Amino acid sequence: METSTIITIVLWVALIAYIAWRFMPVKGITKLSQEEFRANYRKAQIVDVRETQEFKGGHIIGARNIPVSQMKMRAKELRKDMPIYLYCQGNMRSSQAAKVLKKAGYTNLYQLKGGFKQWTGKVKRS
Repeated sequence: METSTIITIVLWVALIAYIAWRFMPVKGITKLSQEEFRANYRKAQIVDVRETQEFKGGHIIGARNIPVSQMKMRAKELRKDMPIYLYCQGNMRSSQAAKVLKKAGYTNLYQLKGGFKQWTGKVKRS
């Protein structure tokens, strides 16, 4: 095999491994249906991890905005003794935020199945 072929194969394997790691489900996060989310969200910290402009365009009532891009710096704003309900547009960014929070020692993490795009409850626009 030529060197360029070997390099190409190695790069593809590395890319596939990275993608698999990035999209792997987060252990220790519970996915909630809309009904489950609504049932207890008043007893939890609701965090919208979308970017600020998305949040201003509409968000779940009672949610605070901590974009996933800022989660590492702002995680201390969240209490460890209360459940944290995360959501984003779909589920990708809330999974990333959960990984950051889990690494920071948070354990009571929940994610809205389907994200904001499937939310049928009340919405506030800023």
